[in-house]
Amino acid sequence: VSMQEAFPWEAIHTNVLGTSHLVKASLEHNVEKFVLVSTDKAVKPVNVMGATKRLAELVCQGANSEYGTRFMSVRFGNVLGSSGSVIPIFQEQIRSGGPVTITDPDMERYFMSVPEAAQLILQAGSIGDGGEVFVLDMGKPIKILDIANELIRLSGFEPELDIPISFIGARPGEKKIEELIQDNEKVRKTKHEKIMVVDSASGKEDGKIILDRIMKGELGGHEFDNNELRVTLASLVPEYKPSDELQEPVILRIKPDVMA
Repeated sequence: VSMQEAFPWEAIHTNVLGTSHLVKASLEHNVEKFVLVSTDKAVKPVNVMGATKRLAELVCQGANSEYGTRFMSVRFGNVLGSSGSVIPIFQEQIRSGGPVTITDPDMERYFMSVPEAAQLILQAGSIGDGGEVFVLDMGKPIKILDIANELIRLSGFEPELDIPISFIGARPGEKKIEELIQDNEKVRKTKHEKIMVVDSASGKEDGKIILDRIMKGELGGHEFDNNELRVTLASLVPEYKPSDELQEPVILRIKPDVMA
């Protein structure tokens, strides 16, 4: 999240333009089904990652039609043990003797395992007719602090007594609590008990407009202007509310004689 917040063009290039190119290729080659892996951060996004993932959802809805490739999206939360997950980070901090760093004591997230996430994505693709945004039943959100305490105990230590915990403050673009649906969305059951489909006021027609704007290059030309990129994102995703504490990248300036 923080990396995409600092380099929004890279997020746009990957999540939005990359999805658009894959959508186009799928249509040209008569791919039967296309499943976008989205995120709960696409709901009421406050960061660039969430806004670009929401755009990717709309691109897929806009590209879907009664004929040809069937496009759908699946929203879910954090995958335990995946690259960038808190668990391997916490484990390394514990091995180093601490401190275990947490942004906020009230921070909580939805979690699921890699096998469960993979299986549910495939099953959502199987039951989808096209145009849907699916959400997965991931149970109740878990406090990051509880995960840290449990990992410390499983490692044979006591929290605070043996391994200190340090609260470092939320980073730009982070929410304390993630949600799975927008205010104008409702969910209904599918034939799979852990997969629900989102009913939304926005959908295929909005997606077509968004896809057309993207294909006309509306996101281009601002690669080096992060503020303008965020303004453009907000015009495409009205529910996107950028963080008040915007993170700008650190630019390393290397003198020519250093490279000699």
